[in-house]
Amino acid sequence: MYKLIKTEDTARRGEFVTVHGTVQTPAFMNVATCGTIKGAVSAYDLKDLHCQIQLCNTYHLHLRPGDESVKQLGGLHKFTGWDGMILTDSGGFQVFSLASLRKIKEEGVYFASHIDGRRIFMGPEESMRIQSNLGSTVAMAFDECVENPAEYQYAKESCERTVRWLKRCKAEMERLNSLEDTINPHQLLFGINQGSTYERLRIENMCEIAQMNLDGYAIGGLAVGEPKEEMYRIISAVEPFMPKNKIRYLMGVGTPGNILEAVRRGVDLFDCVMPSRNARHGHLFTMQGVINMNNAKYALDTQPIDPTCDCPTCRKFSRAYIRHLFKSGEMLAMRLCVMHNLYFYNTLMERIRDALDQGTYTAFYNRYIDVLDRRI
Repeated sequence: MYKLIKTEDTARRGEFVTVHGTVQTPAFMNVATCGTIKGAVSAYDLKDLHCQIQLCNTYHLHLRPGDESVKQLGGLHKFTGWDGMILTDSGGFQVFSLASLRKIKEEGVYFASHIDGRRIFMGPEESMRIQSNLGSTVAMAFDECVENPAEYQYAKESCERTVRWLKRCKAEMERLNSLEDTINPHQLLFGINQGSTYERLRIENMCEIAQMNLDGYAIGGLAVGEPKEEMYRIISAVEPFMPKNKIRYLMGVGTPGNILEAVRRGVDLFDCVMPSRNARHGHLFTMQGVINMNNAKYALDTQPIDPTCDCPTCRKFSRAYIRHLFKSGEMLAMRLCVMHNLYFYNTLMERIRDALDQGTYTAFYNRYIDVLDRRI
């Protein structure tokens, strides 16, 4: 259940109450693709990094170790050791990314495994069954994420098919939640708004799925190559038609600047691989901008990554040492930097929530919108 606490213009401050705890929003979901954050960061580290939510990947876990195996092991919470909210994506985006290996039909999608090439079928019912086996807090509806730009007619037909799939997802989840051996009989379902970059399609699709009284609503199919201005335009167009009393999730976004812009436009949840992926290459976020730990100027720098940061990495290690680890090919470099970037993202969300609580989000936005994505 989502509780809207207050607003500042379109920006929202809220709480999302689930069977696995209450999430303060706006919030960032930390991407644990295969049940862990890439970079040797475990679920037990996440508490120290102020994480509230772990996002796991339905497609990858279905292939390895297999969702039936995860169910036998007690579900993702027991399997990974994370006791907070877990959201599983539907597998739709991974199918989208396998464009050369897939075939989309009304019943679902046929595609080849990226691991061994074996043929796999996934449709709405299969996606719901996999996510039920995983036992996540929130399951995402199975959808098609079309490329941007897409032809209008194809985007329209894809939207219509995605709505039909959503109805099948809802019916199957209700059935699964009623079974005696279901790991999480309180599993929630989020629908996904699609429509490429066509405002008319986006609005029509949002109005249609809003009538289905789902547990939350996501905006999908953005941050897939279109200019950021296009993404902001679509969010602003769709927002007035999203239910005010339901949580809103912008999928796969993004940079700190993207988050500030989307919060301003009424979004509650975010996820992105960027903080962990960039960290593994030494690209780190600070409240002063982005730094690259591979730069020679840090070779003798005894300061922490960010002198204003209180993360486990910044409390104990210097820029010089972390740069040395990268140059030596040590795995510890990735672990320390991933921890820093996740801490940065999660505490950035805390700062955003504090600003909303105090009614000063506009001032916070104006202060940092041109700073956080700037390269130092």
